[in-house]
Amino acid sequence: MSAEGVRSLVALASQVLGLEDHGDLVWGHVSVRDPSGRGVWMKAAGWAFEEVDADRVLLVGWEGEVLEGSGRRHAEYPIHTEVMRARPDVQCVVHTHAPAAVAFASLGEPLRPISHEGTFFVPPDIARFTLTGDLILTRELGEALAQTLGDRNAALLVHHGIVTVGPDVPTAVVGAILLERACRKQLMAMAAGPLRTWSSDEEALRKREHCYPPELIRQAWEYLVRRVQARSQTPVPA
Repeated sequence: MSAEGVRSLVALASQVLGLEDHGDLVWGHVSVRDPSGRGVWMKAAGWAFEEVDADRVLLVGWEGEVLEGSGRRHAEYPIHTEVMRARPDVQCVVHTHAPAAVAFASLGEPLRPISHEGTFFVPPDIARFTLTGDLILTRELGEALAQTLGDRNAALLVHHGIVTVGPDVPTAVVGAILLERACRKQLMAMAAGPLRTWSSDEEALRKREHCYPPELIRQAWEYLVRRVQARSQTPVPA
């Protein structure tokens, strides 16, 4: 994929996340691995998800230098560079301050597969990064986050937000949306009383296979893209 194609894809992913209420004013970011191995493409700082277009996407090198594009990079670029350094299989990283996920993480409760969405992440219980609730500003903290994530598809950053990853943009972005929905549904259930039932590990794994194979993730992504197109009334690259 060309540099322009990658920039357009980062912009589209950002717009989807904005439309799905993952925005926190101008904070949060999504990245795509540079096809040439120079670093990661991510949105420039100072813009909300829904404001991002291809001109507001930067190529950030492995040590944080801006190699292409104009504007400031996000301070938390080590989330993206260090996860991708540790995980050659990951092509996209999403970090947002998803509100239900932040609220849920503060309870210290296991994420239970009470819904389809929960089965995308558990079993085993979702990874939790607890070393700090502050920003991930250094390579060392980025490495620690990557170690916590391990080979999983998501982690809760307690008192901070979420990270989701995938072998492509649709998987990482849809994963962020599913995680927020899973946390919100569990919060709703817990507000009515203690949880009483949830899928067994065996059933959850079957549901993961049935509900979220790559072709269905792609269909969900295409729907989200159509929502962006309908809002903008202009063609959006798929």
